[in-house]
Amino acid sequence: MMAATAAAQVRAGTRWAPALCRMPWLPLMLVAAAAATSEQQVPLVLWSSDRGLWAPAADTHEGHITSDMQLSTYLDPALELGPRNVLLFLQDKLSIEDFTAYGGVFGNKQDSAFSNLENALDLAPSSLVLPAVDWYAISTLTTYLQEKLGASPLHVDLATLQELKLNASIPALLLIRLPYTASSGLMAPKEVLMGNDEVIGQVLSTLKSEDIPYTAALTAVRPSRVARDVAMVTGGLGRQLLQRTVVPPTMNVPVSYNDSYDTRILFWAQNFSVAYGEHWEDLTSRTFGVQDLNLTGSFWNDSVARLVLTYDSLFGTMVTFKFILANSYYSVSARHWFTLENLEIHSNGSVAYFNASQVTGPSIYSFHCEHVSSENEDGNLLVPDTQPSLWQMTFRDFQIQAFNVTDKKFSYASDCAGFFSPGIWMGLLTSLFMLFIFTYGLHMILSLKTMDRFDDHKGPTITLTQIV
Repeated sequence: MMAATAAAQVRAGTRWAPALCRMPWLPLMLVAAAAATSEQQVPLVLWSSDRGLWAPAADTHEGHITSDMQLSTYLDPALELGPRNVLLFLQDKLSIEDFTAYGGVFGNKQDSAFSNLENALDLAPSSLVLPAVDWYAISTLTTYLQEKLGASPLHVDLATLQELKLNASIPALLLIRLPYTASSGLMAPKEVLMGNDEVIGQVLSTLKSEDIPYTAALTAVRPSRVARDVAMVTGGLGRQLLQRTVVPPTMNVPVSYNDSYDTRILFWAQNFSVAYGEHWEDLTSRTFGVQDLNLTGSFWNDSVARLVLTYDSLFGTMVTFKFILANSYYSVSARHWFTLENLEIHSNGSVAYFNASQVTGPSIYSFHCEHVSSENEDGNLLVPDTQPSLWQMTFRDFQIQAFNVTDKKFSYASDCAGFFSPGIWMGLLTSLFMLFIFTYGLHMILSLKTMDRFDDHKGPTITLTQIV
């Protein structure tokens, strides 16, 4: 009976702090929930210093994905009736499996990477945990909170938080970014999660010392891992030693430029890297799925589109990338075609130009290419105006569309790959060579002539000097 009550309490989405640290069956539930969701869902943890903000969420069972509409029904009571100071802890990557792998779910609380979070949920009068929230709802969460509170988000850290003077009657939206490093980096995931948890604890301690009411939320831009096969836990909690997890590539959220009417420009890449000199920087995580990406200077009309991406601290300075596209009508094909005329890099008052005229296609389509790069081994579709150039750029699975965007989605892609690939050419040449040999041999066989005169033993001997 107690186990059934606890299970119902977890499914209701309330008071998950005991589940995070004491319930022995939680790994089975968490992995089952993660296995039932796709890789584009992330968990959302909410807690507040006020009481009675959330009713039991009866439909947050295993495998349920919370949509943006459902999320708004959970957030509206907290934003309308709860404290006006809202903390949003936004981590780069986080999955429900992180709580399974690094949380103190077997009573070993001192080994948990979420000790401050678990303590905050234990002491919070109101709390709510949603194990799987759709990525679109999370991508619009900052904008939603800003509209509901009527306050712009403030990017703060521990130093700036102590200098802020918060007022319980004046709404404030504080955004605290928390990193997540893969195990192949300098720090293991557990160490990073423990560091993030320590930041959460220090922020909450600061608010508690000043006696400021608050509502806090912890979520992530994208998941940190892919759920393991649910069969791993259905037959028991043991893991197979030789089990191999296949991790599909993470799908990044496209960058979109919207004017007052609709979405005008879409840009996406599986990987976006840039180099200055010999030093490379991966801008993928800083570009796609980022709420506060700086698009200042972007512009669109029927004939010209400009997508501007600005990064405050890149190679120690502010760097701006400008994608300039033109849309023109060609009477030969009787249709409009777009061309990425230039890609500009602005930094320290200087400008580096890259010619990208090969990035082109019909205006009703998007453009896609496996590699768009300034390096020769990757096709060299980006040609710098000055050689040699200090700047290098590489896009993997590049896709862009600046005209005729509908439903905020890419149209059919015009791919850069030609019809006659090297493999096709090799096959055609080999086939033609074999066909030539066969034709020559057949011609030689058909050219053979049999003798039409034969030796008669009763007559004189026939002497053949030449056979024609």
